[in-house]
Amino acid sequence: MKKITLIATGLVAVAIGTYLIAGNAQREEADNQGASNIKQLVHDFSTRKATAQSASITSSQLSITEDGTTTKAYALPDNEFFLSIAPYMEQTHPCATHSLTGCQGEMKDEEFSVTIHDSDGNSVMNKTSIKSQPNGFIDLWLPRDKTYSVTVEHEGKIAKSKISTFENDDTCITTMQLG
Repeated sequence: MKKITLIATGLVAVAIGTYLIAGNAQREEADNQGASNIKQLVHDFSTRKATAQSASITSSQLSITEDGTTTKAYALPDNEFFLSIAPYMEQTHPCATHSLTGCQGEMKDEEFSVTIHDSDGNSVMNKTSIKSQPNGFIDLWLPRDKTYSVTVEHEGKIAKSKISTFENDDTCITTMQLG
Protein backbone atom coordinates (compact mmCIF):
# COMPACT_ATOMS: atom_id res chain seq x y z
CA MET A 1 0.00 0.00 0.00
CA LYS A 2 2.86 2.38 0.82
CA LYS A 3 4.36 1.61 -2.58
CA ILE A 4 1.11 2.55 -4.38
CA THR A 5 0.80 5.75 -2.33
CA LEU A 6 4.42 6.63 -3.10
CA ILE A 7 3.90 6.03 -6.85
CA ALA A 8 0.65 8.04 -6.84
CA THR A 9 2.35 10.91 -4.99
CA GLY A 10 5.21 10.83 -7.48
CA LEU A 11 2.81 10.94 -10.44
CA VAL A 12 0.95 13.88 -8.90
CA ALA A 13 4.24 15.72 -8.33
CA VAL A 14 5.29 15.12 -11.96
CA ALA A 15 1.88 16.30 -13.20
CA ILE A 16 2.02 19.46 -11.07
CA GLY A 17 5.59 20.18 -12.20
CA THR A 18 4.64 19.72 -15.86
CA TYR A 19 1.61 22.00 -15.40
CA LEU A 20 3.69 24.72 -13.73
CA ILE A 21 6.45 24.58 -16.36
CA ALA A 22 3.95 24.66 -19.24
CA GLY A 23 1.98 27.47 -17.60
CA ASN A 24 5.14 29.53 -17.08
CA ALA A 25 6.15 29.05 -20.73
CA GLN A 26 2.68 30.19 -21.85
CA ARG A 27 2.86 33.27 -19.57
CA GLU A 28 6.31 34.17 -20.97
CA GLU A 29 5.01 33.80 -24.54
CA ALA A 30 1.97 35.96 -23.70
CA ASP A 31 4.23 38.58 -22.10
CA ASN A 32 6.43 38.64 -25.22
CA GLN A 33 3.39 38.94 -27.49
CA GLY A 34 2.04 41.68 -25.23
CA ALA A 35 5.30 43.64 -25.53
CA SER A 36 5.30 43.40 -29.31
CA ASN A 37 1.61 44.39 -29.39
CA ILE A 38 2.34 47.47 -27.24
CA LYS A 39 5.27 48.42 -29.49
CA GLN A 40 3.08 48.05 -32.56
CA LEU A 41 0.35 50.15 -30.97
CA VAL A 42 2.86 52.90 -30.11
CA HIS A 43 4.23 52.76 -33.67
CA ASP A 44 0.74 53.01 -35.13
CA PHE A 45 0.03 56.18 -33.12
CA SER A 46 3.42 57.70 -34.04
CA THR A 47 2.86 57.06 -37.73
CA ARG A 48 -0.77 58.26 -37.52
CA LYS A 49 -2.15 54.84 -38.50
CA ALA A 50 -4.07 54.77 -35.21
CA THR A 51 -6.08 57.60 -33.69
CA ALA A 52 -7.61 58.31 -30.30
CA GLN A 53 -8.75 61.30 -28.33
CA SER A 54 -5.41 61.06 -26.51
CA ALA A 55 -2.53 58.64 -26.16
CA SER A 56 0.50 59.27 -23.98
CA ILE A 57 3.43 57.21 -22.79
CA THR A 58 5.30 57.43 -19.50
CA SER A 59 8.31 55.44 -18.36
CA SER A 60 6.00 52.62 -17.30
CA GLN A 61 2.75 52.69 -19.29
CA LEU A 62 0.88 53.63 -22.43
CA SER A 63 -2.46 55.37 -21.72
CA ILE A 64 -5.13 55.65 -24.42
CA THR A 65 -8.40 57.57 -24.13
CA GLU A 66 -10.84 56.82 -26.92
CA ASP A 67 -14.08 58.53 -25.89
CA GLY A 68 -13.13 61.04 -23.21
CA THR A 69 -14.37 58.92 -20.34
CA THR A 70 -12.54 55.60 -20.52
CA THR A 71 -8.77 55.34 -20.40
CA LYS A 72 -6.98 52.08 -21.07
CA ALA A 73 -3.53 51.63 -19.57
CA TYR A 74 -0.97 49.16 -20.89
CA ALA A 75 2.22 48.25 -19.04
CA LEU A 76 5.42 48.72 -21.02
CA PRO A 77 8.01 45.93 -21.28
CA ASP A 78 10.01 45.45 -18.07
CA ASN A 79 13.36 45.55 -19.86
CA GLU A 80 12.77 48.32 -22.42
CA PHE A 81 12.18 52.05 -22.15
CA PHE A 82 10.36 54.09 -24.78
CA LEU A 83 11.99 57.37 -25.78
CA SER A 84 10.88 59.83 -28.44
CA ILE A 85 13.30 62.52 -29.65
CA ALA A 86 12.31 65.56 -31.75
CA PRO A 87 15.51 67.10 -33.15
CA TYR A 88 14.88 70.68 -34.25
CA MET A 89 16.44 73.68 -35.95
CA GLU A 90 14.18 76.58 -34.88
CA GLN A 91 10.96 75.41 -33.18
CA THR A 92 10.32 73.08 -30.26
CA HIS A 93 7.99 72.74 -27.30
CA PRO A 94 8.60 71.89 -23.64
CA CYS A 95 7.63 68.31 -22.87
CA ALA A 96 8.35 65.45 -20.47
CA THR A 97 5.66 62.83 -21.13
CA HIS A 98 5.32 62.10 -24.83
CA SER A 99 1.85 62.55 -26.29
CA LEU A 100 1.51 60.21 -29.24
CA THR A 101 -1.54 62.16 -30.39
CA GLY A 102 -0.44 65.70 -29.57
CA CYS A 103 3.32 66.23 -29.73
CA GLN A 104 4.52 67.58 -33.06
CA GLY A 105 8.18 68.03 -33.91
CA GLU A 106 9.55 70.48 -36.45
CA MET A 107 11.38 67.99 -38.69
CA LYS A 108 8.92 65.41 -39.95
CA ASP A 109 9.86 62.65 -42.40
CA GLU A 110 13.57 63.62 -42.33
CA GLU A 111 16.60 61.28 -42.32
CA PHE A 112 18.90 61.43 -39.28
CA SER A 113 22.06 59.62 -38.28
CA VAL A 114 21.76 58.48 -34.66
CA THR A 115 24.61 57.33 -32.41
CA ILE A 116 23.96 56.10 -28.87
CA HIS A 117 26.52 54.90 -26.31
CA ASP A 118 25.78 53.77 -22.78
CA SER A 119 27.73 55.11 -19.79
CA ASP A 120 30.18 52.18 -20.09
CA GLY A 121 31.02 53.22 -23.67
CA ASN A 122 29.11 50.35 -25.30
CA SER A 123 27.57 51.22 -28.64
CA VAL A 124 23.80 50.81 -28.82
CA MET A 125 23.58 52.52 -32.24
CA ASN A 126 26.42 53.74 -34.41
CA LYS A 127 25.47 56.26 -37.08
CA THR A 128 22.21 54.41 -37.70
CA SER A 129 20.03 56.07 -40.33
CA ILE A 130 16.55 56.71 -38.93
CA LYS A 131 13.69 58.58 -40.55
CA SER A 132 11.56 60.72 -38.26
CA GLN A 133 7.87 59.92 -38.07
CA PRO A 134 5.11 62.13 -39.53
CA ASN A 135 4.97 63.71 -36.07
CA GLY A 136 8.64 64.81 -36.35
CA PHE A 137 9.88 62.40 -33.69
CA ILE A 138 12.39 59.56 -33.69
CA ASP A 139 11.03 56.70 -31.58
CA LEU A 140 13.48 54.41 -29.78
CA TRP A 141 13.18 51.44 -27.44
CA LEU A 142 16.28 51.32 -25.21
CA PRO A 143 17.36 49.09 -22.34
CA ARG A 144 16.07 50.36 -18.99
CA ASP A 145 18.01 51.72 -16.06
CA LYS A 146 20.94 53.17 -17.98
CA THR A 147 22.40 56.54 -18.92
CA TYR A 148 23.23 57.26 -22.55
CA SER A 149 25.06 59.77 -24.72
CA VAL A 150 22.95 60.50 -27.80
CA THR A 151 24.19 62.21 -30.96
CA VAL A 152 21.80 63.13 -33.76
CA GLU A 153 23.15 64.38 -37.10
CA HIS A 154 21.29 65.92 -40.04
CA GLU A 155 22.84 67.58 -43.10
CA GLY A 156 26.08 68.43 -41.29
CA LYS A 157 24.39 69.75 -38.15
CA ILE A 158 24.74 67.94 -34.82
CA ALA A 159 22.84 67.77 -31.52
CA LYS A 160 24.14 65.94 -28.45
CA SER A 161 22.47 65.08 -25.18
CA LYS A 162 22.70 62.84 -22.12
CA ILE A 163 19.53 60.88 -21.46
CA SER A 164 18.56 58.16 -19.01
CA THR A 165 16.00 55.38 -18.92
CA PHE A 166 15.18 55.05 -15.25
CA GLU A 167 11.70 54.91 -13.71
CA ASN A 168 9.99 58.32 -14.01
CA ASP A 169 12.50 59.67 -16.58
CA ASP A 170 11.14 61.74 -19.46
CA THR A 171 9.88 59.93 -22.55
CA CYS A 172 9.79 63.08 -24.72
CA ILE A 173 13.08 64.79 -25.59
CA THR A 174 12.52 68.14 -27.30
CA THR A 175 15.78 69.86 -26.30
CA MET A 176 18.13 68.59 -29.03
CA GLN A 177 18.72 71.62 -31.27
CA LEU A 178 20.79 70.90 -34.36
CA GLY A 179 23.61 73.35 -34.83
